Amino acid sequence: MASEGDFGVSQTAADALWARRFWTDGYRPDVPTHIDDELARWSGIDALFEADARRFADRIGFVSLGSGLTYGQALAEAKAFAGWLQSIGIQPGDRVALMMPNCLQYPVVLFGVLFAGGVVVNVNPLYTPSELRHQLSDSGAEVLVVAELFAGVLAEGLEGTAVCRVLLTGLGDMMPWPKRPLVNAIGRGGKTAPLPVWTGRWRAALKAGRKQRLTPVERSPEDLAFLQYTGGTSGVAKGAMLTHRNVVANVLQGRAWVMRQIPNTQVVGNVTLLPLYHIFSLTANLLMFTGVGGRNVLIANPRDTKRVNWVLKRERFAGMAGLNTLFAGLLADPAFRKRDFSELKLTIAGGMPTQRAVAEAWQAMTGAPLVEGYGLTECAPIVCVGHVDLDHPDSMGFDGTVGRPMPSTEVRMRREDGSWCGIDEAGELCVRGPQVMRGYWNRPEETAKVLSPDGWLGTGDVGVMLADGRVRLVDRIKDMILVSGFNVYPSEIEDVVASHPLVAEVAALGVPDPVQGERIKIVVVPRSDDLTAALLIAHCRERMTGYKVPRLVEFRAEPLPRSAVGKLLRRELT
Repeated sequence: MASEGDFGVSQTAADALWARRFWTDGYRPDVPTHIDDELARWSGIDALFEADARRFADRIGFVSLGSGLTYGQALAEAKAFAGWLQSIGIQPGDRVALMMPNCLQYPVVLFGVLFAGGVVVNVNPLYTPSELRHQLSDSGAEVLVVAELFAGVLAEGLEGTAVCRVLLTGLGDMMPWPKRPLVNAIGRGGKTAPLPVWTGRWRAALKAGRKQRLTPVERSPEDLAFLQYTGGTSGVAKGAMLTHRNVVANVLQGRAWVMRQIPNTQVVGNVTLLPLYHIFSLTANLLMFTGVGGRNVLIANPRDTKRVNWVLKRERFAGMAGLNTLFAGLLADPAFRKRDFSELKLTIAGGMPTQRAVAEAWQAMTGAPLVEGYGLTECAPIVCVGHVDLDHPDSMGFDGTVGRPMPSTEVRMRREDGSWCGIDEAGELCVRGPQVMRGYWNRPEETAKVLSPDGWLGTGDVGVMLADGRVRLVDRIKDMILVSGFNVYPSEIEDVVASHPLVAEVAALGVPDPVQGERIKIVVVPRSDDLTAALLIAHCRERMTGYKVPRLVEFRAEPLPRSAVGKLLRRELT
């Protein structure tokens, strides 16, 4: 006899409800419930990009500081870079690291690596030497392409890694004369120490690559495309293994959801505020918009709102993707508020929870709906997105949910005992679909913790499935702190703080922040009254990227709470 669930129907009936993917009842009529047939057409991301680039060859595809690169030029230069990689011995499956802000080189390098059969390792250019060293060592990257503005960390960051070639590039290297030397002079940064590996220049490598004949790579959709680093409760950054199939699937899902409504004859300006090394920006901005020949306006530093205003002054754009922190910063800028938003049709928010006040203020300012989505690195990243219908904008907007699961995607909530939740019942959000990663690079035990044999990924987030198929996020299970869309791991913060000689004990935790989502707070038991908050923050700034540095410091005289086996109980400190 079937048992009764908390949702008022038998477990058998509930399973049947989910089996027919009832959330698809709320899809826009032209959105398919599956993308499997379309997915089977493509061998890889590079093939998809080449088809798009040839179709829109004469259109400007990428813009940086007013300088543009057509799709045809981007394709030709990507293949030239791929030829250079093959000429220096890069084989299919070899890892190539990219360490740059948003600039014209980024799509060229990224697609070039894929054309050569390599695996892209995206690196945050603001990493400290120890953070860089971990990611390069863990991934086994052999080549690093880095903007020279951020090359100061390389001397220490390359120690003990497999990197044998470094390619330096100036931010203006793909811009025309006389802008190129001017931009390069501004973005050169400090003097780079001599490196213990071969070091070359971007323009020379590209020139050499143009003389090479690119050998086509035979690939399977299951081949790795990205090692995209993320974290977990262990506090150690792990490389999510995203295959070509994973990423192409997510691109096709997003295009079916949003881009299908945009005619190919219409040039769509799209503002890329988030860094392309972030998986949300990589998929939602770079890869989705090439399918309609979109004009990607690359913003290198979105926090510099004056520069953003200058860049966008002459740009016309219909789409924008970002996160709560960026929207809050732009809302606070008087010059940005005065601009003409009449052509903006849609803003998509992701990367972190969006505050209702920010969403409502943004929609009031722009006159365009803001739609929230949900994803994670392990899903390339999109899982759910709010309703999008550009023909009926009144039906869109922020509603406190992250929308419905994408085509070919299943979402269920799981109870602590492993059984499935029902409608309106909170549990761990689990997802299954073609965009779910293969696993974590060289970490089978960590993979087994989150990925079941039948393909369900446990996200560590708590959610609720509503009766109409929309998903509402409730909380996070993991100890991770989410600062402006980036994961910060408490144990990493604690290790750095504990290395100060005047610290006896420390716990790191997140506290709510209306702009950043969360701020990092540390609770410290000092060894001496000489220890101050200023000393600790300065200590952290020397050893960690800015967004990981604690903003709040609390001192306690008593020992921090721990379990019977000595595990630190962070939740008791909130």
